[in-house]
Amino acid sequence: MDFAFDARTEELRARLLAFMDEYVYPAEAVAEEQRAALASPWDTPAVVEELKAEARRQGLWNLFLPDAEYGAGLTNLQYAPLAEISGRSPQLAPTALNCAAPDTGNMEVLAQFGDEQQRKQWLEPLLAGRIRSAFAMTEPEVASSDATNITTHIERDGDEYVVTGRKWYISGAMNPDCAVFIVMGKTDPDGQDVRRQQSMVLVPRDTPGVTVKRAMGVFGYEDHHHGGHAEVVFDHARVPVANLIGEEGGGFAIAQARLGPGRIHHCMRLIGMAERAIELMCRRAVSRTAFGKTLAQQGVVHNWIADARVTVEQLRLLVLKTAWLMDTVGNRGAHTEIQAIKIATPRAVVDIIDRAIQLHGAAGVSQDLPLAELYAGARTLMLADGPDEVHQRSLARRELKKYL
Repeated sequence: MDFAFDARTEELRARLLAFMDEYVYPAEAVAEEQRAALASPWDTPAVVEELKAEARRQGLWNLFLPDAEYGAGLTNLQYAPLAEISGRSPQLAPTALNCAAPDTGNMEVLAQFGDEQQRKQWLEPLLAGRIRSAFAMTEPEVASSDATNITTHIERDGDEYVVTGRKWYISGAMNPDCAVFIVMGKTDPDGQDVRRQQSMVLVPRDTPGVTVKRAMGVFGYEDHHHGGHAEVVFDHARVPVANLIGEEGGGFAIAQARLGPGRIHHCMRLIGMAERAIELMCRRAVSRTAFGKTLAQQGVVHNWIADARVTVEQLRLLVLKTAWLMDTVGNRGAHTEIQAIKIATPRAVVDIIDRAIQLHGAAGVSQDLPLAELYAGARTLMLADGPDEVHQRSLARRELKKYL
């Protein structure tokens, strides 16, 4: 069992760490200042485009795609430590590297299931960072954790599909650069197999009948960094039949294929978020005095820091094992581990960030530090890509099968 990174991973880690120190961390405050001066809070600050240009110049671009034709050609195991580093600044680094959700999942779908015309029209500009995209599945009126519940209709009418439905928390949809939605709806709502009722179609943002109604808050604030989370209405929006991704009835399977890599990417970045929180916690502990001694000399703080370090080391090993399994036996073979990291990582990282907030007092919940935003992001990931309970249910069933 070899725990060392290979040569290419080490080389990319060194370059990415330097990029973070030299460009990304200094840009965090700049991005906030520029955003405050923009006509719309959803516009992209100039410094973000500068970061993207520099990352591309340095070859730190599309690192997430294992297909060398489209991305860096890295395995999941090679990409894992790089995603972790980017997670230390989740509001800037993934976008700068063109490795931000939901674009990553959408690019994977187009690369794997899109036809030549779809890849040319949408994948190529996404790979180049010229446009953004959104994935429209979640609906406000049904329990979308069960994807068979979705009610959006995709009806065939001659050479067109007519899309009608209401979606919400559609990440990235508020960004004016979001040019296309991948919409999941039902083409065969009365089909006998409930997992063959759904299909996915590409719906350009400027399609008549598409309305981005409002931005959805996250713990009371708007998530500008990720292009917002929007409520979107599709009112008899018509698109060509050629906009169907894959085949009719293939939407559920495509969604599952999309979510496997997405879940591990989130968990990789979450570990980076935890590392940032530990670093801030330690810096605070040695610099503040209360009741005659530094916070670092308080016993409870020792416990918080020690527990955080142990937890992060455990999580990293499980995520790396999962990445290795995905590379060697495929996503299906790594099913249990993918679910395990999705259950374990967000809840543990939420706890670490919460302790870091507590150590910082009022500053911890303020806009002057990244902790509040890290907390909101980590807590949201206990819901995103399927709530924890859905994964626990599935994992438990697989475990119980061994005894039936």
